[in-house]
Amino acid sequence: MSEKKSVSLYEDKQDHIPAWKTPEIEWFANVYAGREYKIEFTIPEFTAVCPKTGLPDFGTIFIEYSPKDKCIELKSLKEYVLAFRNVGIFHENVVNKILEDLIHAVNPSYLKVIGDYNIRGGVKTIVSREYKE
Repeated sequence: MSEKKSVSLYEDKQDHIPAWKTPEIEWFANVYAGREYKIEFTIPEFTAVCPKTGLPDFGTIFIEYSPKDKCIELKSLKEYVLAFRNVGIFHENVVNKILEDLIHAVNPSYLKVIGDYNIRGGVKTIVSREYKE
């Protein structure tokens, strides 16, 4: 008896996310490079779309990082986050995409991204990923 491989209903539906071209995250020079400190951003009105239902997902995104030579420019971060508004994307993929895009943009020594989503269907979801150089 051969085992049948289980396939998710969402197989290949999110494969494009890592390569998705988002707005550029701009930066400015860290004039305190070489000094260890942290910067924290809270984005309390994050919105994306549930890829299953097509309904909006709401949550708060927390970003904490220690810059090296570059700091994240805030207006471009806001524009970047707004790009998710009409995208069908799983919570897990949001956090991973943001983290990887921020690493690419500013090459921090430390970065943590947390997605704290509103309750949906009686389930509270919090996703986090951390990067250390």
